Amino acid sequence: MASSKSPESIRKLPARYAGILMPLVLSVLMTFVVSAIATAKSLGFGPDFLTTWPTAWALSWVVAFPTLLLVLPVVRRIVALLVEAPAR
Repeated sequence: MASSKSPESIRKLPARYAGILMPLVLSVLMTFVVSAIATAKSLGFGPDFLTTWPTAWALSWVVAFPTLLLVLPVVRRIVALLVEAPAR
């Protein structure tokens, strides 16, 4: 019988890591999709796609993650100017 863990039993990182973890996950997912689309558009889905895409993804992620860390505070300020604060 497979053991199933309840959500409460899974260890989580402390909340202080959310500011790094969110751009990390976002940059991984976005560059994964965007690099796949750009590589497929450029090369098609032939054998070159599978050998080129991982390198394209890695390079795009190396640029995207630090960029997100730098621009996210600016984006938050812009969004705060455009969106009403939640009611308390």
